[in-house]
Amino acid sequence: MAETQAAKRLREYETIFLVKPDLTDDNVDKLKERVRGIVNREGGKVIRFTVWGKKKTAYPIAKQPRAIYVHADFLGNTALVAEVERNLRIYDEVTRYLTVKLADEVDPETRPVLEDLKLAGDVEETRPGAAASAERAEAADEGAESEEEGTEEA
Repeated sequence: MAETQAAKRLREYETIFLVKPDLTDDNVDKLKERVRGIVNREGGKVIRFTVWGKKKTAYPIAKQPRAIYVHADFLGNTALVAEVERNLRIYDEVTRYLTVKLADEVDPETRPVLEDLKLAGDVEETRPGAAASAERAEAADEGAESEEEGTEEA
């Protein structure tokens, strides 16, 4: 009886993988569905996918200074993690990945499947109009400082 309960218990993992920044949202969704299919096929359970959006990396990866960050939270065993990482290694769109074990012996029945999230990511500095809005913000700050100086002198 203890063996059947232990078989139902899975480990909780999170995998964060970086995707090339020029991929469209549809391609990122296809990649998420591939990973979701692997987890389901291997007997795991996907808790949530979160697309963190396009962010600046600490250093250029695959000659790109930015990447799309995708976070996957799932339940499974070590064989499942090996299979997910093997597939991420094969995909040309994925430049980096990292899997971390979060918890041991999690009951899959107690963990509900959450809705996927998509976050905005960083604001592009090279976007047209971004420099103009930054200049306007600086001018407004300088104007406020000069008003404060005028009231101090009086």
